[in-house]
Amino acid sequence: MKQLIFGLLLTITSFVSAQTDTQDIIVNISNFDSNEGKIMVALYDSEDTFLKTVKKGMIGVIENKTSTVTFKNIPDGIYAISVFHDEDNNGKLETNFLGIPKEDTGTSNNAPARFGPPKWEDAKFIIKGKSITLNIKL
Repeated sequence: MKQLIFGLLLTITSFVSAQTDTQDIIVNISNFDSNEGKIMVALYDSEDTFLKTVKKGMIGVIENKTSTVTFKNIPDGIYAISVFHDEDNNGKLETNFLGIPKEDTGTSNNAPARFGPPKWEDAKFIIKGKSITLNIKL
């Protein structure tokens, strides 16, 4: 009986761990104007929260006008990333009186920001079963 229970628990544990596979998202950011400040990187997991509510955030260091950050242990799913160069180190994206960013920004898939912010459809990507590397140009 103990062997049957142990076998059942092992099977359930294996099934649960197979359902919670995680990967890394490596984000390479380039085309900085300078090495001043830091890079703020945000991961989003739905269209409803895109550019509003961050799923996971990171701060990167800029060296040689590039930066790399890695989101670790991310479950399979659909995501988007946005970044901005926080040149003045205040933790906020500076904008002008019209709301247009004064600091450089970028998005996964290098989604364009035409007449407003980038669209989820242009920025989203799928992660499934293996780690991925994204290249974002400011």
